[in-house]
Amino acid sequence: MTTRPTEPRVVFGEAPLSVEQVLALAERRAPSALQDDPGYRERIARGARFLDSLLDREGVIYGVTTGYGDSCVVAVPLHQVEALPRHLYTFHGCGLGRLLDPEATRAVLAARLQSLCQGVSGVRVELLERLRAFLEEDVLPLIPEEGSVGASGDLTPLSYVAATLSGEREVLFRGERRSAAEVHRELGWTPLVLRPKEALALMNGTAVMTALACLAYARADYLLQLATRITALNVVALAGNPEHFDERLFAAKPHPGQMRVAAWLRRDLAIDAPTAPLHRLQDRYSLRCAPHVLGVLADSLGWLRPFIETELNSANDNPLIDADAERVLHGGHFYGGHIAFAMDSLKTLVGNVADLLDRQLALLVDTRYNHGLPSNLSGAPAATAMINHGFKAVQIGASAWTAEALKNCMPASVFSRSTECHNQDKVSMGTIAARDALRSLELTEQVAAATLLAARQGVWLRQREEQARPLPAALAAMHAELAEDFPPLIEDRALEAELRLCLARIRARHWRLYA
Repeated sequence: MTTRPTEPRVVFGEAPLSVEQVLALAERRAPSALQDDPGYRERIARGARFLDSLLDREGVIYGVTTGYGDSCVVAVPLHQVEALPRHLYTFHGCGLGRLLDPEATRAVLAARLQSLCQGVSGVRVELLERLRAFLEEDVLPLIPEEGSVGASGDLTPLSYVAATLSGEREVLFRGERRSAAEVHRELGWTPLVLRPKEALALMNGTAVMTALACLAYARADYLLQLATRITALNVVALAGNPEHFDERLFAAKPHPGQMRVAAWLRRDLAIDAPTAPLHRLQDRYSLRCAPHVLGVLADSLGWLRPFIETELNSANDNPLIDADAERVLHGGHFYGGHIAFAMDSLKTLVGNVADLLDRQLALLVDTRYNHGLPSNLSGAPAATAMINHGFKAVQIGASAWTAEALKNCMPASVFSRSTECHNQDKVSMGTIAARDALRSLELTEQVAAATLLAARQGVWLRQREEQARPLPAALAAMHAELAEDFPPLIEDRALEAELRLCLARIRARHWRLYA
């Protein structure tokens, strides 16, 4: 990418990073740096020196002087220790499935670097510097997304990071798929020869699932706001009752996120202004209960964030190296249970958003429930109304996308599989859960795109009525902006290109919605 950084520098080191900082790095909106004070760098170097001293004393260290996993009982003679890291990333080079996209890959590099920067992984400063250089120069390992069970770390996908740092396998560089060795030469770099423990430190962690979780969290946060704005537009399109969002009503059931969504709707609908006579006392649930549905996501994001950010800012490989106490600590911090739970939860929350918006779209197209709008939202004149079908097929598509998102709510974390000769006999499935969450978001964003275009059409149709009231300011601005890209549907036309454009706008967080 040629995007120039526009946001403050992200410093990898002892200070914690946020989801937003990872997103800024993933989208190339922020430059990065490595904490460079002498005390910090000495702390990193001390861990690597301690490992070397243990090797000199022929100490036993898992993954350094032993085999991996179930092979930890196999001693590795000292003359083979230097070859062990390369064997680790080599035999894990068996990933399949689609490649992670550039944004996800940058997030993976950021998550792995921040974990190693905790200073207890026994790696050299030079390794941290090269990882950061990969980010800065946008050297992106080509990482297959499938092959991790989410405990003992994201071993297989992260092997592609370790291998490319060593000048092996392939990377995406300046828009081209290239060999890592060739890109190293072009940049004047010498590929790293990974030291004992360094390949294990790179691979034996939760960086892939955590990176994907950061991206999923950010997309869900925007989806929450967009679904609220779509709901406001649909209250207008369906001639709904804005008093369902009265502040006094929500004070009686004060879930904070639910109250926040209701406040957004009040602002959008200018609820304090005089209202026209109502068609009915109570709208259907997909309008009336929208704050209750979206409020669960709003409240849950608050407690999912610490799960993700604690993992992001943790040392999650094994073993950990305490150079000050001269101890090697063998444990299981590679287990991604918190990310797995967070992403399984997010899938369900997002699935409910898809269902909500799909139900609103179903109301819009149905003359039994849309309070006077044309069938299927068609804007065709009477002479051709019988051959025009408006948003009929779009509603079918949204129903299909919603069904898939709902099917995807099955939790991944309960499907632990015993692997690696029963050494990894209870695993998190966190990476699969994170990938599922992103798929659910993708599907729900498609539903949102369909419902947003239908809402724009419904508002346009409603505004043509003789007694139509002016749109409140926020909705008028949004509707005018939508009109620039999405003209009214009068005669049938294929809407795929417009849906894809709307989807691209959603994924770029194009519309500035609520503070």
